[in-house]
Amino acid sequence: MMGIELYHRVVLTKDVPDENLKEGDVAVVVEKLPPTRESKGEPGIALEAFNALGDTTAVVFVPESFVRPLASDEILHIRKLAHAV
Repeated sequence: MMGIELYHRVVLTKDVPDENLKEGDVAVVVEKLPPTRESKGEPGIALEAFNALGDTTAVVFVPESFVRPLASDEILHIRKLAHAV
């Protein structure tokens, strides 16, 4: 996928419920992973997600199709981080 660069911010295009991440959340690409048999040939990426204060809230591995680059006509928005009970 073009435009997905290491250490750049990206936006999730799908929820990652196990890590409490939602479509539209912003994360940083910390590693690019080669395609595997388990990923059905799709490259993967490791993402680091942060709260509003810059603390890491999650590191996740997702298919590259779960993210897209940020666009200049978008604005960041804050949501409460819900914790599993």
